[in-house]
Amino acid sequence: MIIARRRRLLAEFTGTALLVTAVVGSGIMATTLSPGDVGLQLLENSIATAFALAALILIFGPVSGAHFNPVVSAADWFLGRRTGTGLTARDLAGYTAAQVVGAIAGAILANLMFDLAAVDLSGKDRSAGHLWLGEVVATTGLILLIFALARSGRAPVAPAAVGAYIGAAYWFTSSTSFANPAVTIGRAFSDSFAGIAPASVPGFVLSQFVGLAVGLGLLTALYPDAGRAADQVVVPTDDDAAFDRRA
Repeated sequence: MIIARRRRLLAEFTGTALLVTAVVGSGIMATTLSPGDVGLQLLENSIATAFALAALILIFGPVSGAHFNPVVSAADWFLGRRTGTGLTARDLAGYTAAQVVGAIAGAILANLMFDLAAVDLSGKDRSAGHLWLGEVVATTGLILLIFALARSGRAPVAPAAVGAYIGAAYWFTSSTSFANPAVTIGRAFSDSFAGIAPASVPGFVLSQFVGLAVGLGLLTALYPDAGRAADQVVVPTDDDAAFDRRA
């Protein structure tokens, strides 16, 4: 049990780190390749992020479920409490810590790859009500998508679906869809295209948890038994598959 928990935490740390590396690194590359064209920079950044997220879910999903996101882990814990599925409170704390530390490590890795200072706090202010609303919308949609897929037995398509949703939400939300407290914190450590000023982080994180609450409310109304599928989020782990075979 202890070894399995360590494997899951390592997967969440590494997966979140590589996700932030992809987000920040592609943002830096985009500004290098397309200087002065913000629209093209956003396109390059969003495509790289969407593809990387799908690939990372495929890599780490069998180990930890590939949450890479504290709001996803919190929803998994909350919905699974009554049915005995999903994360325990101890797992939730561990996942959240691994995700946040991993996100910071990922930003540092991206900075170093592009010969920048390892820690270069962002100066990009993102403090505005319309941006916070965008984060509520982005996070609500992400929670609905992930748990609707699990509830309807379509978790195997989650890598493509989640990657596509995040890639699209870059464009239809005013905030460019961070939708992830850990990634938001990590992006504060890079003064680049994808960065966010540390002073703007609390507003984004609060908005993401509001989106979590809205998403959970809608899930409860639309799928009252969604908690039964919490073990399938984002994708089933190898441990879950073995349990299913034994059953």
